[in-house]
Amino acid sequence: MHPLAIPPEIVARVEARCGRAHPFEELDPRRTAFVVIDMQIGFMDPAISHACCPMAERIVPAVNRLAAAVRETGGGVFWIQNTHDEACETEWTVMQRMVTPAARARRNAAMMEGTPGHALWPALDVRAEDEKVLKRRFSAFIQGSSDLPQRLRARGFDTVLIGGTVTNVCCESSARDAMMLDFRTVMVADCNAANSDAEHNASLASFWNIFGDVMTTDHVIDRLRAGAAGKQAA
Repeated sequence: MHPLAIPPEIVARVEARCGRAHPFEELDPRRTAFVVIDMQIGFMDPAISHACCPMAERIVPAVNRLAAAVRETGGGVFWIQNTHDEACETEWTVMQRMVTPAARARRNAAMMEGTPGHALWPALDVRAEDEKVLKRRFSAFIQGSSDLPQRLRARGFDTVLIGGTVTNVCCESSARDAMMLDFRTVMVADCNAANSDAEHNASLASFWNIFGDVMTTDHVIDRLRAGAAGKQAA
């Protein structure tokens, strides 16, 4: 997994603004959802991928471990699947025109619902009680992309943990928009994968600086269990 390397001055700015390094240190597990972005064969298998991220396979154990902890403490797990359909051709033309025809055809073929590339990576521990959500933009939260915000609110979730691939594109886009829609948002460092350590850490630093929180899997699980213990004691 990527080593976490956040510049000290970023943490210092957060502490000065929020009074502590982690603004969302207290987690109520019953109001917390783990949103896992684009952990699909089409982003992880180089044979069919249009944009393979080799690091993504290495974060699978951490993703599964956090998903288990979220379920055990009363939260929800949402698996987000990047999806191409006919509407993308007319409603997101800028994206279509930014790549060559060959690259566009490869991407579309890998991301169409029902194709092998669209499926979630088989080593992920997806359970029957989890939800699967189709998204049609980089961000899962932006208008026109998915119904994820409505699903989260319907179940009483006001806090989202973001994991998946890639850190600095779909994960960060989703995390920023989640915060803009008034969700307490945490990017989980070792549950995110990018194409380089530099891109990964730059994305996390930018997000932590202004938009939300960054924690490791161990840190999040500790906070979830503390929150669950506090609710039981109350």
